[in-house]
Amino acid sequence: MGDFITVLEDVNLEFFDGEMVCVLGPSGCGKSTMLRMIAGFEPISHGRILIDNEPVKGPSANNVFVFQHSGLLPWMTVWENVQLGLRQMEDPAEQAAQIQEYIDMVELTNFEHHFPHQLSGGMQRRAELGRALAVNPDMLIMDEPFTGLDFLTHMKMREEVVNMHEFLGKTTLMVTHFIDDALIMGTRIVVMNDTPAEVKLNILLDSSHPRDFSRNEELRDLRDEIYFMLGVNYAV
Repeated sequence: MGDFITVLEDVNLEFFDGEMVCVLGPSGCGKSTMLRMIAGFEPISHGRILIDNEPVKGPSANNVFVFQHSGLLPWMTVWENVQLGLRQMEDPAEQAAQIQEYIDMVELTNFEHHFPHQLSGGMQRRAELGRALAVNPDMLIMDEPFTGLDFLTHMKMREEVVNMHEFLGKTTLMVTHFIDDALIMGTRIVVMNDTPAEVKLNILLDSSHPRDFSRNEELRDLRDEIYFMLGVNYAV
């Protein structure tokens, strides 16, 4: 057996109900590993992870994970993928109404019977988000959800996720490489350093949405500070 590698060290974080927490850090520092541990997909060797004061022992339908790359089942349509999140409903009419509600929510009306390969990257992301929301989880965990999207689709998805978070109030944890995404979306930002990762910054943002860098000097200063923390001398 090979040597063990310490990925996270002395990480002590507390998140509150309804927050959108955006996690930043260098590539490979352990951000995604931390999210998978919180979601119950990876075990921890030390310490503990509690959700609602209960230890995490494995994946749970209450904490839905949206993977970095599309997790849609390719042999199922958008409707069928979203239906997976509602398979416990016994009333077919009620289930169908709920499926349509979540498809409409992620703006995929009229694409119900398309397969994933027939959708653009942004539409696939929206379909996956709709399926995750259909489960009605207590917590939504997203690992770089905008990876591979073109610029305009990225901006649109960012806006949609913020709007849905404000509308539904779901606790959301998101790993991202995009500092601007974190500053525009998050109610809390966590910045981590290189492996073994430690928390360098854990800050609550109280400014309302939508946020505009051109009108918010405090936000611009924080952006410069985070770039500097991550080893980039950035100036607007």
